[in-house]
Amino acid sequence: MSDERKVVVVTGASQGLGEAFVKAYRERGWRAVGNGRSIAASAHPDYITVAGDVGDPEVARRVIEVALTEFGRVDTLINNAGIWRPGPIADIPEEQYRRVMATNVDSVFFATQAAVPAMRRQGGGHILQVSTSLVEHALQNVPAVIASLSKGAVVSATRGLAMELAKDNIRVNAVSLGIVRTPLHEPETLEDKRSFAPLNRVGEIVDVVRAVNYLEDADFVTGEISYIDGGRTAGH
Repeated sequence: MSDERKVVVVTGASQGLGEAFVKAYRERGWRAVGNGRSIAASAHPDYITVAGDVGDPEVARRVIEVALTEFGRVDTLINNAGIWRPGPIADIPEEQYRRVMATNVDSVFFATQAAVPAMRRQGGGHILQVSTSLVEHALQNVPAVIASLSKGAVVSATRGLAMELAKDNIRVNAVSLGIVRTPLHEPETLEDKRSFAPLNRVGEIVDVVRAVNYLEDADFVTGEISYIDGGRTAGH
């Protein structure tokens, strides 16, 4: 085991954004630990996968423990795991509410709680959350109260943790997304969603990866909510 090379931990890494984040950091020469409910095993010595529901506190803690045991450090934690379940509040069953909150909030809390002591020991780190611009600008035709509850909590925690952890040289940032072409969206629905953004297109995964790469290198940036939404937030 060597602790010289940097290590990123990505939740929700089996597809879409999470898979792209892992790829981007490995291209930087970093080692990586990826988590997903049914993520495939990795045969590469610099990439370890941990299968399981990160909304379970034990799984969230285990993901960090694996990174520390196998690679000796955690430099960046990307809390990417998320569930999108829109719907009117009167129609949301309790089981759905609990599941979304566990994945979107509990995973962030327990993975971050496990990572912070290791980052303190090594002299710093970076924590990155993935949110949605619906938190700031709701749409009448897209009822998404549990997305607002869960991701709104994550945005608030990002700013709070940025202040709490600044003295430890641990930066905390977030990317807040508009409509991005990922497996969360049915491909046939994306054309109708172009108008959500003033730039009149949906986002691509590469747009988000570019923002994450910027935040990774931006040593003087913490508490930032970076809107990757084609101008939607600016236009409200």
